[in-house]
Amino acid sequence: MTLTIIFLCFFLLLTLSMPISLVLVTTTAVYLFFIAQTPLTSLIQQLFNGLDNFVLLGVPFFILAGNIMAEGAISDRLVKVMKLCVGRFTGGLAMSSVLACVFFAAISGSSPATVIAIGSIMIPALVKEGYGERFSIGLLTSAGSLGILIPPSIPMILYALMMNVSVAEIFMAGFLPGVFIGLSLMVYSYITSRRHGWRAPERVSFREGLRIVREGLWALCLPFLVLGGIYGGVFTPTEAAAVSVVYALVVELFIYRELKPARIIGICKDSAILSGALLFILSCATTFIWLLTVEQVPIKLADLIIRNIDNKLLFLLAINGALLLIGALMDIVTAIIVISPILVETLNRFGIDYVHYGIIMIVNIECGFLTPPFGLNLFVSMALTKKSLIDVGRATLPFMAIFLACLLVITYVPQIALLLPRLFLR
Repeated sequence: MTLTIIFLCFFLLLTLSMPISLVLVTTTAVYLFFIAQTPLTSLIQQLFNGLDNFVLLGVPFFILAGNIMAEGAISDRLVKVMKLCVGRFTGGLAMSSVLACVFFAAISGSSPATVIAIGSIMIPALVKEGYGERFSIGLLTSAGSLGILIPPSIPMILYALMMNVSVAEIFMAGFLPGVFIGLSLMVYSYITSRRHGWRAPERVSFREGLRIVREGLWALCLPFLVLGGIYGGVFTPTEAAAVSVVYALVVELFIYRELKPARIIGICKDSAILSGALLFILSCATTFIWLLTVEQVPIKLADLIIRNIDNKLLFLLAINGALLLIGALMDIVTAIIVISPILVETLNRFGIDYVHYGIIMIVNIECGFLTPPFGLNLFVSMALTKKSLIDVGRATLPFMAIFLACLLVITYVPQIALLLPRLFLR
């Protein structure tokens, strides 16, 4: 009876289009006040406990670093270096766009920031060089989602916190899957460009090439500084986030000098608003999870699943399908934060590694960013291109198919995600 009331309240508020954070906290408040007859002061305590974690300090720092670099010249320098590497090949400009997204992802940790920073440069450049407009929009909208799979990644930090796994371990686990998806997008770009004859010959002199590499070196060094510092034990992931902010500010203000100091205040305001919203959702989610744990929902759900699905492979297929469906109906990041801890008992019974499962979740989030009506990357791309949601959604369909194929491979070949953590951290 208690569980029925909890879920009825949850879905009723959800159907009323109430923000997900308020849905979670209101449902918890209803349980505490009317069922448990507990003073609501305990709700405030749980909200505070949900944010009382040192790891979470990295979230606003990574958001701020990503916004600084999206506003500055680092993204432009990365694009020039990537064009120098592969720009002369068939489909080289498209492949350099994917490479630029991969490198910027390893700097910002944010999918929307990657789309804004690289897409604003490369979509017009691709169209100008004769690449199809729909292809160009779909490619950058999709490749930008690599921002949450290539470490460092904000959703990875949140997942590590909710599932009590090592941030460094899940960061390392995301590297090979991110490269795998990036290479898949590059292969598709090459095949499509070859079929349409899209080629932008890049003739760069040796001296010009050296200048591009020298200017881009500061941008290329940041992922090695951040990730090398984490894996080398020089600083924690949280400290690495602060280092990335300082590094980005120094490079943008004193080396590239294209970011106006007056813009720093606006960037900080935007980052604070986004950080506040994200952390409040997380706090409400942890409170709701505490409620479900008290009611032993994870154990009851595990019993239900085991009775109906006795095969690990079928379970993984079912959970992917459920997450893709959820991603089309609500904010997938919030869904992962809420759902993952509920499935802990089920994961234990099937013997599924938490880190591997986390990477599956992150790839599902990537698909969620490309799924209407709540795909965040779709809205970012709409703002950049002035196209409708339908147009942007159609443009991403071929790339969505690539992501789904990669998701299946990553799901059923766990070594792709677990190879590096097992070699270096276990």
